[in-house]
Amino acid sequence: MSTLTNTALLNDIRQVLITARQGVVQAVNSAMVQTYWQIGRLIIEHEQQGQARAEYGKQQLEQLSQTLQAEFGQGFDITNLRRMRTFYELFPIRDAVRLELSWTHYRTLIRIVNPQARDWYATETIANHWSARALERQISTLYYERLLSSTNKAPVAQEAAEKISVLPTDIKHYLRDPYILDFLNLPSTSLLESTIEQGLIDNLQQFLLELGRGFAFVSRQQRISVEDQDFYLDLVFYNFKLKCFLLIDLKLGKLTHQDVGQMDTYVRIYDQHHKGEDDNPSIGLILCSEKSAAVAKYSVLTESKQLFSAKYLPYLPTEEELRIELQRERALLPTAGGDE
Repeated sequence: MSTLTNTALLNDIRQVLITARQGVVQAVNSAMVQTYWQIGRLIIEHEQQGQARAEYGKQQLEQLSQTLQAEFGQGFDITNLRRMRTFYELFPIRDAVRLELSWTHYRTLIRIVNPQARDWYATETIANHWSARALERQISTLYYERLLSSTNKAPVAQEAAEKISVLPTDIKHYLRDPYILDFLNLPSTSLLESTIEQGLIDNLQQFLLELGRGFAFVSRQQRISVEDQDFYLDLVFYNFKLKCFLLIDLKLGKLTHQDVGQMDTYVRIYDQHHKGEDDNPSIGLILCSEKSAAVAKYSVLTESKQLFSAKYLPYLPTEEELRIELQRERALLPTAGGDE
C-alpha cells in the first residue's frame, strides 16, 4: 500500500473517530442534562408533597448528598443538588429543556434572575454556538441589557422573542453601547488608534463575539476612492442577517462633529461604489473612547438611520459600574415619543 493511500486511509479513520467522539460528547451532555432535570424534579416533588419547601429542611438535603456522593461521586454535593433543584424550578417543562445546551451552560443560565433575559441568552447561545465560557462573558458584560439600552421603546418580551426583521432600522438591535474590549489588555497610557485596530485584528474571534449576531470580517484599512481623493476605513464587516456593511472608525478621545461628518462621507461613498443591489444601506459606527452629548444631540446622529456612535471600554467593569454606564447612556437617548 502506497504512502499516499496510507495517508488517505488515516485521514478517513481520523474523521470517523472525531465524528464519533463529538457524538459521544453530545450524547453524554444530553444525558447529563436530562438526568439532572429528573433529579431536580424528584427533589422538588419529595420536598413539597403539598407542603412548603422550608419544611423539608437543609438537613435532609445534606443527608441525601452524602449518600449519593458515597455511591456516585463528588458530582452530587449539596451545591450541585441545589443547582439541579433550581434547574427544574426554572425549566419545569421537560420539552422546553434544550439538549443543545450542556449542563455547564445551564449552570450559568440558572443564575440569571430575569426570565426574559435567561430565555434570550439560551436562544442566543444555541443560535451562535457559544461555548459555556462565551456565554459567561456575554452575561458578565450585560449583553442583554446593552441590547435593550440601544432603544427605549421596545418591550423586553419583544426583544427576548427575537422577532427581528431585516429592515435597516433594526441595526439598533444589533449594535451595542458600550463595547467591552477587555480582551485587548490595552495599556492605560500611550495608546494609539493603530494599537486598538491591530489588537482587534489579532483577537478577531473575540471581537466578532462582542459585535454580536451575524457579523463577518471583510477588510482592514479598506481604501475607498472618489475623484482625486482616497479614504481608508479602519474596519469593515458585513451582517448577513441585516444584509448590510458595517463601517467602523476608531477614535481616541471625545467624539467630535468632524468625526460624524467624516463617517457620513464614508458611508455615502461606500454605498455608491461598494453596496450591491441586494444590500441594505451601509451602517457607519464611530467607536470612541468618550462620547459627546452635544454632538449626539446637535448632529446628524440624532436623525440618521445609518450613523451611530458607541463608547468602548478597555477593561471589564464591575456589574454596578456597567449598569451606571448603561443608565447614563439611556438618559441620552431620545424620548419614546421621538424614537423610531
